[in-house]
Amino acid sequence: MPGVARLGMLSDRAIECSHRMSNAPSVAIDLAAFWQDPYPTLAAMRHAHPIAYVPQLGATLFTRRAHIVELEKLTQVFSSHQPQGLMNRLMGHNMMRKDGAEHIAERKLMLAALGPQPVRAHWEPIFRADAQRVLDALAPRGQAELVADYAMPVSADALRALTGLTNMRWQDMDAWSQAMIDGIANYSGDPAVEARCHAATAGIDACITERLPVLQQAPDPSLLSVMHRAGLPEASVRANVKLSISGGQNEPRDAIAGAAWALLAHPDQLQRVLAGEVTWRRVFDEYVRWMSPIAMSPRRVAQRYIVDGVTLEPEDRVFFMFGSANRDEAIFAEPDRFDLGRSESAAHIAFGAGPHYCAGAAASKALIAEVALPALFARLPGLRLADGAAVRFGGWAFRGPLSVPVVWG
Repeated sequence: MPGVARLGMLSDRAIECSHRMSNAPSVAIDLAAFWQDPYPTLAAMRHAHPIAYVPQLGATLFTRRAHIVELEKLTQVFSSHQPQGLMNRLMGHNMMRKDGAEHIAERKLMLAALGPQPVRAHWEPIFRADAQRVLDALAPRGQAELVADYAMPVSADALRALTGLTNMRWQDMDAWSQAMIDGIANYSGDPAVEARCHAATAGIDACITERLPVLQQAPDPSLLSVMHRAGLPEASVRANVKLSISGGQNEPRDAIAGAAWALLAHPDQLQRVLAGEVTWRRVFDEYVRWMSPIAMSPRRVAQRYIVDGVTLEPEDRVFFMFGSANRDEAIFAEPDRFDLGRSESAAHIAFGAGPHYCAGAAASKALIAEVALPALFARLPGLRLADGAAVRFGGWAFRGPLSVPVVWG
């Protein structure tokens, strides 16, 4: 489906060009199978080689929750600063690729726009109105594809409001987000992928240029307005808006459609939610634990470091596998099962576990758990999976359903 491609594979060229000096044990994987379902491979790695170099990915993977929670905080070793990385080159130097005081300063501005208080006071009512508008158009149809017809526009409309780019169509928001995701994963240097990314960033820049004078005259709580009003250099403003779009569209889109499917595929658990025995927030926490929409975060090793007998050298590439940590048997009983009755769901690290914890987490939780999911089931009584619907998931770094056909009434 257009706009729902998942980052799944790195090319042979990327592997050849990757830098590896660590002495971690090497574990080969089947990339196609890993894209279709990474969890069996990750479970085997947690058991046998929790720190392993995967030649097909050109990186050393950390798969246990305890390691990730501890090491993600060591930014002097596991650095987000990647000056030669594709994200910096294609999207500008944003706060995600900064550490220390520089990161903290820009993060505070992001939270001023996206933190819990502005979400409750300002954004949640906008989310509700937009979701109801989408549902009003869907309700008479009696059938839909949840990813494209509901989750995609609801997520994109929320992001249009949050960023301040209300002059952008929701269709462009989704497409440009995907083009940037594809671009920053384009380790093989595919010129067509890079061209689509440049077109997307040019489109976003044009929308920012158009909106800035409007927001100067009439400031609002949006990310663009808050950062610009605080005096952040315009290059950083633009880079951080692009960051919020690249990461802020696919995660709620995939979690809305995926969590709805999980409930429809487990009708006994859905009934507990509809009866008020289980909160929508518990649904959210358990789903993002079970099927982490953003399942990996890369780091650059900045200085030599030894962990559990594995020596990592400067410039080694490391992947913190959040999706694996969220199914770690040391924390979660029967982790491969979607279970709204488990008490440890909130221990997930779907948004990270260190200083780079997602600045948009409050907005995402509100959009999904407080608005999109309860509104969907309230507005479309009798919602169920379409007969014969074969729901497939894809991706290992970004993971979500490719299509969720449903009917109601």
